[in-house]
Amino acid sequence: MHQDHELHVRRRGRNFGLLAVLLGFIVIVFALTVVKVTTGGFAEAFDHVARPALVPDDGATPTEDDE
Repeated sequence: MHQDHELHVRRRGRNFGLLAVLLGFIVIVFALTVVKVTTGGFAEAFDHVARPALVPDDGATPTEDDE
């Protein structure tokens, strides 16, 4: 019969602990991604793109001739 050395047993325990931490991190990132996608624009103002939905509609739209 083969019996694992005590050092290998401790390493296996630490490896399982690290596996649990990494899986937890993956679950958190996946959950945040799902929430962001389903709510539609969690960080809408941070993508540096001008969107008409954020511009107040005052009736005057700038044209190329206004420059």
